[in-house]
Amino acid sequence: MTESSPSRPVPGPPSASVASAAERTEDPRPPAAAETGHEPSAEGAEPFADLDQLPVADHVAVFEAEHSRLQDELSTIDEV
Repeated sequence: MTESSPSRPVPGPPSASVASAAERTEDPRPPAAAETGHEPSAEGAEPFADLDQLPVADHVAVFEAEHSRLQDELSTIDEV
C-alpha cells in the first residue's frame, strides 16, 4: 500500500505587499499594450462601445464584422 502524503495548507489570498506591488505599475497602459508596445486603436474600440446595449443575439454580427475588418487590415501587411 502507498502511504498518503501529509496534507498541505490551502493557499490564501495574496498578501498586502503582493497586491500593492501589482497596483504600483509604472506603465499605465493595459498589460497587452505594455508587453507589445502597441496601443489599441480607437477605431478598434468603437464597434464594441454600445455592445452592452444590444441584445446578445446581435453580438455575433458585431464580432463578425470586426473580425472581417481586422482580416482586411492585416492582409495589407504583406503588400508592403
